[in-house]
Amino acid sequence: MSAAAQARAAGGRPGFLTLLVANRLAAFGLALLALLALAALLAPLLPLAPPDITDPARRLLPPLSKGHLLGTDQLGRDLLSRLLWGTRVSIAVGLSATLVAAVAGSAIGLVAGYAGGRTDNVMMRGIDMLMAFPYILLALAIVAVLGPGLMNALYAIAIVNIPFFARNIRGVTISLAHREFVDAARLSGKGHLRILLSEVLPNVLPVIVITMSTTVGWMILETAGLSFLGLGAQPPQADLGSMLGEGRKLLFNAPHVSIIPGLMIFALVMSINLVGDGVRDVLDPRLKSGALSRPSAATAVERTHVPAMPQAPSPAALDVRDLRTEFHVGREVYKAVGGVSFALRRHECLGLVGESGSGKSVTAMSLLGLVPTPPGRIAGGRVLYRGRDLLEASQAELRTLRGGAFAYVFQDPLSTLHPLFTVGDQVAEAIRAHQPLAFRAAWKRAVELLELVRIPNAAERANAYPHQLSGGMRQRVSIAMALANDAEILVADEPTTALDVTVQAQILKLMGALQEEKGSALLFITHDFGVVSEISDRVAVMYAGRIVETGPTDEVLAAPAHPYTRKLIDCVPVLGRPERRLDAIAGLPPAVNRLPEGCAFAPRCPHAEARCRQGDIALEGFGPARAVRCIKPLGARKAEVS
Repeated sequence: MSAAAQARAAGGRPGFLTLLVANRLAAFGLALLALLALAALLAPLLPLAPPDITDPARRLLPPLSKGHLLGTDQLGRDLLSRLLWGTRVSIAVGLSATLVAAVAGSAIGLVAGYAGGRTDNVMMRGIDMLMAFPYILLALAIVAVLGPGLMNALYAIAIVNIPFFARNIRGVTISLAHREFVDAARLSGKGHLRILLSEVLPNVLPVIVITMSTTVGWMILETAGLSFLGLGAQPPQADLGSMLGEGRKLLFNAPHVSIIPGLMIFALVMSINLVGDGVRDVLDPRLKSGALSRPSAATAVERTHVPAMPQAPSPAALDVRDLRTEFHVGREVYKAVGGVSFALRRHECLGLVGESGSGKSVTAMSLLGLVPTPPGRIAGGRVLYRGRDLLEASQAELRTLRGGAFAYVFQDPLSTLHPLFTVGDQVAEAIRAHQPLAFRAAWKRAVELLELVRIPNAAERANAYPHQLSGGMRQRVSIAMALANDAEILVADEPTTALDVTVQAQILKLMGALQEEKGSALLFITHDFGVVSEISDRVAVMYAGRIVETGPTDEVLAAPAHPYTRKLIDCVPVLGRPERRLDAIAGLPPAVNRLPEGCAFAPRCPHAEARCRQGDIALEGFGPARAVRCIKPLGARKAEVS
């Protein structure tokens, strides 16, 4: 790797161990487990008395006795030596039993989940029979058949835990067996075994590792339980369970003989469970951002740059000034929004346009603190509403504004709507969250809203679940929820992207009519200039987290000033002009953690000059109602040429 590549790799996402240590409980468990495991591994090298040598003359010595740091047991054997050697045995048996159960149970779960049908039924009914018995009683029965002994206890514990692995892995495998990449593997000619090993197993492996890490501690505890009952380790061999069992008879006259192995079992199992929980969190794909905690209710505001408050209240419905939102992942800082300013006027539709990844959605979510923290945080700017900076609002105030004065319509209504509640219940809930209405009154209002958004037979459709409606109908339900409390500001985040052209036209027409009827201000986010031309009064074009051009929609469409805007418009087909060649923007947007100096669009711009790659280029006025972030706007170039 080059030096730059090494630096990027070093500064990118944190590694597994870094994430694990970031969890304080997991770090504590890891340190304690490492200490116990190291002491057990070094037992043969430490100057300890042999663990099985008896000395009746020195029996039941208390802790801190000369030559016996933890004292001796009823036969005069050194407790420290037996403790460390017993810990070695307990850890080895616990790990071995976990490995056997994981291999056998995972194999059963993979085959049953992938094969399905009769194979799945037969294998799972056998697993159900094992699970019908209490696991400790089943383990006792297995040891009774095989006979007492440490290896037999290992087999018993492994067998009773096989159903746990089998059930978990089968559930995950079923969800993967009919995914598109598995179907593609079948079509490519791969056999079933190869598909299981190369396609399904790698996706299931994190679940297997998580299950193992969270069950090792219980395996050690179960093995200790069998040894405590005399069915595991046999004299003179010791493990923690047998030491505890021997010491219970001396609990009153020599309590240290049982308390010491009991504390070791507690410390060992607790540390393993803490590490297992940490491993589960690290391997959770939802926590790959580098944080091991749930996102907070509002985005963290850590502003290093705060614009001055205006002397007079802004007449706009919403005034955004130099908004900056960052994502901190490891040592990298992703500047998703790098200083966005715009004013959303009352009764106006402002179109926010740009390629995917340009920062449009993050800008919209930052307005009311919806960007998840961690890893997101608002690093600067103001969001002014009725003379109040929303970035200074409390969580209670934000909850009042969300769904009340502000309403959002997101791109995918199937993931926005709750699958277990009817659409009528969800619209009614949105109403009752902000209005003191009884359920019947809220339901009646919900049906009226569904009728308002042109849902046929609204009274019956209100009892339908989201999956029973088409994509266009679900989007109409989302719009009805947004209109439930007569919001002053509507934010529509690509609400028509996943819809076909006919439904898209219906939704756009509906939103335009409702906005005009309700008098709301609408922030409409899209990447399609064709959609913008249908609904927006003004347009703001975003690129790499910044607005590069803004102005009235008709003027921007007729004479774009920024080369990026020109390219976006050229990508839109025009009906009736088959001779018009569709353009494409060469290259890719820059990574927002490594933005180039000067104009971020310069590497892709056909008109870029040396000056474009130097310093910060400001958003400057370009005519009476327009602004552009470009050294030589397209209109100015044409004037120079003429």
